[in-house]
Amino acid sequence: MSLVQDMPAPASRSVWSTMPFLIKTSVIFTLLLVICAFFARWLMPYDIATTDLLNRFAPPVLMGGDWTHPLGTDNLGRDVLSLLLRAVQVSFLIAFVGTIGGAIIGTALGLIAAWAGGIVDDAIGVLVDFQATMPFLVLALALLAVLPDANMGLFIVIMCIYGWERYTRLARSVALSAKEATFVQALTVTGTPAWRIYLLHILPNAMGILLVNMSLNFPATILAETSLNFLGIGIQPPDTSLGVLMGQGRNHIYNAPWLALIPGFIILLATLSVSLIGDWLRDRVDQA
Repeated sequence: MSLVQDMPAPASRSVWSTMPFLIKTSVIFTLLLVICAFFARWLMPYDIATTDLLNRFAPPVLMGGDWTHPLGTDNLGRDVLSLLLRAVQVSFLIAFVGTIGGAIIGTALGLIAAWAGGIVDDAIGVLVDFQATMPFLVLALALLAVLPDANMGLFIVIMCIYGWERYTRLARSVALSAKEATFVQALTVTGTPAWRIYLLHILPNAMGILLVNMSLNFPATILAETSLNFLGIGIQPPDTSLGVLMGQGRNHIYNAPWLALIPGFIILLATLSVSLIGDWLRDRVDQA
């Protein structure tokens, strides 16, 4: 027996070890934001409703402030760090639930279109084309204008309609391809119910592509949410979000620039990190 045959096969490298440094940094930063969002209630040094009018526009530590308010205070004397933690929590909650909701709606419609065909497929196709051609910002503005009492629940529902048509196209395409597979035809011949075939056999084959699309759609959902809140038509005070903080900070950009720059910097890094992770996942799926 040769020496080469006697040598053990090298152990496969872990996923973490194969990640480029930039992707590792993005993963760590994203996990840090998730932890901050999950534990924001316990990490906030002050209540976001606590005001101190005698300590308005206190600068951050890096700009000459003290550690009582590490990121400074706003125009009402509220602690910016506490506001930022709550804003990350709200923005990530809206983006996460909105992304999941849009994925569920779009995937369900895509599978229904592939299964039913005919007029049902055509009707869903018309809805997909309408959603693709209608700017989401215009649609959201119209809904928020006609619907009274726009609370967080209603805002999350509106965010669920962002990008659902992409999932519909992907799910329909994968389902139509899988219908021609031998194992699907065999299950159909044996009398397996259609819903069981789609949920237990076709949907798992589409999960990789759908998850990658979710990772790419998540930062876009964050930007859509922050854009609406920046315009002042989403989350209303006393609650806050990253978009709300930026919208309020723009009025004080000259005398207190940190009020707009800090949440803007968080938005930039969050969307960039998740986008890089999504691109890396897409490359991994394409290579598989």
